[in-house]
Amino acid sequence: MRVKRVALLGATGSIGRQAIEIISSRADLELCGLMSGSQPLDALGLEHGVSHLQVGGSAVPLLEACEPDIVLNAIVGFAGVEATLWALEHGVTLALANKESLVAAGELAVAAHRRGGGLLLPVDSEHSALFQCLEGRAPETIDALVLTASGGPFRGRSAHELANVTVADALAHPTWSMGRKISVDSATLANKGLELIEARWLFGLPYENIEVVVHPASIVHSLVRFRDGALLAHLGSPDMRVPISFALGYPDRPAVAAAALDLEHGLDLRFEAVDDETFPLLPLARAAGERGGTAPCAYNAANEVAVEAFLGGRIGFLDIADTVAGALDEVDGSPARDLSDLVAADAEARRLAERRLVPA
Repeated sequence: MRVKRVALLGATGSIGRQAIEIISSRADLELCGLMSGSQPLDALGLEHGVSHLQVGGSAVPLLEACEPDIVLNAIVGFAGVEATLWALEHGVTLALANKESLVAAGELAVAAHRRGGGLLLPVDSEHSALFQCLEGRAPETIDALVLTASGGPFRGRSAHELANVTVADALAHPTWSMGRKISVDSATLANKGLELIEARWLFGLPYENIEVVVHPASIVHSLVRFRDGALLAHLGSPDMRVPISFALGYPDRPAVAAAALDLEHGLDLRFEAVDDETFPLLPLARAAGERGGTAPCAYNAANEVAVEAFLGGRIGFLDIADTVAGALDEVDGSPARDLSDLVAADAEARRLAERRLVPA
């Protein structure tokens, strides 16, 4: 049995903690490197016998030092882009939980993946589901991808009803347990906007062939429409250990102690349309993706700034979308030739977003 060495980036976050649980239970995986954004790692490294540790900064020195077979990139936000590009360029298997990498650096990432030739395995539950439904299918048979959204904690409310919601309200996700930033993104549907752009780069379909529907039960993680009218769906309990384990174990399918769906007593398979008027960050993401260049990078950057301001009590919930829309109106959006161009585009969008913040 060959043991695969895993570098875990974002080790102290929700994905990181669950990944450590999975890796610790498997004889075919071992941790070779741990990175966090700001949390100390000495105790975690000692517990799991990992000597390559890093807190903050560029992930590249850690990755070059620990020589992983798999990079699990669970860094939050734009900070994860460099690690994604490194893994793709070097042909190292990338288990990608940092969707912002493909949102901000889609063209650069695809080019690096083509040169490196390694595996790119999505960890987001929706994209893992699509990957599994699409595996072995001829591209010409595929009509559309369907991403499902839970609708978050504010599904069914009007914009007027959201004017005074609190941070605690936004963090109270009905089906998933996630970090603060992604929980707010789920509440605004920005997370689904990021996933829409990510799906375009992962699977190569144009935006007009990628749909988003609301599925409150979070049982159907995604669907694929085929040209003969058939749909394939991936169903399962809302448990991130499943897609994490799938990515780390691929092409095997290791056992996971996830709750089985109770088919005998019925499943809630209701779907409904997205309310684009109340949740404009989803159509803004689609528009940014269709615009191309560094517009998706700007969308992500402005959203990160606005979410941080909301979490810090500087702006209201509805101001998040207004901040992103305003920044997108002002950015140039020219394509990035390399990572330095991308970093510059990210910084400019952040500056424009900060300038537009209005105190709550």
